Amino acid sequence: MTAESSRRGGRSRVQGTMTRAELLAQLDDPPHVWDMIVIGGGASGLGTAVEAAGRGYRTLLLERKDFAAGTSSRSTKLIHGGIRYLKQGNLALVLDALHERGLLIRNAPHLVHNLLFVVPLYDWWEGPFYGIGLKLYDMLAGRLGLGPSRRLTREETLELIPTLVPAGLRGGVIYHDAQFDDARLAVSLARTLADLGGTPLNYMEVTGLTKAGGLITGVTVRDREEGREYRLHGRVVINATGVFADRVRRMDCPDAPAVVAPSQGVHLVLDRSFLPGECAVMVPHTDDGRVLFAVPWHGRVIVGTTDTPVNGISTEPRPLEEEIGFLLEHAARYLTRHPSRADVLSVFAGLRPLVKGAEQQETAAFSRDHAILISGSGLVTVTGGKWTTYRKMGEDTVDRAAEVAGLEPRPSTSSSQEIHGWRQGGEADPWGGYGCDAEGVRALALGYPAGTDPLHPALPYRACEVVWAVRNEYARTVEDVLARRTRALFLDAAASMAMAPGVARLMAEELGRDEAWQQRQVADFLALARGYLPE
Repeated sequence: MTAESSRRGGRSRVQGTMTRAELLAQLDDPPHVWDMIVIGGGASGLGTAVEAAGRGYRTLLLERKDFAAGTSSRSTKLIHGGIRYLKQGNLALVLDALHERGLLIRNAPHLVHNLLFVVPLYDWWEGPFYGIGLKLYDMLAGRLGLGPSRRLTREETLELIPTLVPAGLRGGVIYHDAQFDDARLAVSLARTLADLGGTPLNYMEVTGLTKAGGLITGVTVRDREEGREYRLHGRVVINATGVFADRVRRMDCPDAPAVVAPSQGVHLVLDRSFLPGECAVMVPHTDDGRVLFAVPWHGRVIVGTTDTPVNGISTEPRPLEEEIGFLLEHAARYLTRHPSRADVLSVFAGLRPLVKGAEQQETAAFSRDHAILISGSGLVTVTGGKWTTYRKMGEDTVDRAAEVAGLEPRPSTSSSQEIHGWRQGGEADPWGGYGCDAEGVRALALGYPAGTDPLHPALPYRACEVVWAVRNEYARTVEDVLARRTRALFLDAAASMAMAPGVARLMAEELGRDEAWQQRQVADFLALARGYLPE
């Protein structure tokens, strides 16, 4: 993809990238009727919208905050088949997930890559048990497999993971799964949607559903930046709002029973010295029955995750003290260097939209698969699932939505749809996550005053990336840049707080905002970031 330059302020914008104002202008066409209006800009909403646009349907995606601002930016950063589900005997779910893993690593190689995992073995029975299980995992992956699993000696295990507790260690098993950057994938999917002719809009809050003759005909929307309200018409409306799915369902039917059972997952971020090397650690059983991961990511180590039932649903969930303690305790059981609260660079929490079962009580037992519901008035709701299967969720949802809308059936093309920025390799490139857009980022770095200046000595991000995010990636707030266009908030919350004023200045120049806007943005971000530091 090439870059075109505009003389106004020396700005450079990727050819074909529409500004937010240009996207909003598409809503002002009175006779315009969208084939599909998708509510929600997380994994399921983006996957559904890309699927719909890829089939040639006129598609509008509306997100009340930013793309992947909720659960979809707070994952364990893994694209995986699900070792846990294999242990539970859910082979169908594992088979689907492994297939989707293979497709995603092929369609987004600039964002998804192969990662080696080591399962440390401390009991005599674990070797045969996990060795056979992981061979089955390999077999289910088939031609889309990433490499064979194998047994490791004690010496080989410690060579790969030198900080493992050596006492009682019998050996290990190594296997392959995939790692990604969740928020970067979300932004790339929004760009893909635009590339396909769809319209992605963040900071657009759906305030209601419109009906005629008892059937849904569209939505009412408020632009959270400008306060303007819109009444938009669509042949079908899709509710893909994750843990907030029941709220939208009750816009349609106030008495709709809850279908989402939220469960909170918490992750700790530590310095890389706690897990040197290039391999991740997977502990297959913890005190609460969950799998525990310690995963190298962007020069840090992520330890997670918990599974805690919650009653309330918050846009910014906070980790519970017992969750932080649980992860620190379990990390200390397996690592020679025991992390403390003082070692935690960031802690983040996300809510999983688990599908509620008929008589089930424990969230760990609920289905991780997705469910599609269609109301009597035609609202299509998709919920559940996980990042790994986002494409399949979108395919299934669009199939059903097209039936509801009476649209001409069209075949899915998403299994071979290259994600925006597609480029093979580039992992060693400091801007590798931008894929083929990296050339444009480099050009901006050289052409923008102080474009290569680091935003903070503890993190790899540069001033040019802030400008790029505003011009080409729909970033509107300091949080958008520091939490999702870069991952500063998740990698080092204290450092991200120090970066906020500089980022606000750069964004204000690009967006034409004043000093008061900068001050509000910084204050809002600091209040948010404090919640990412353990007390």
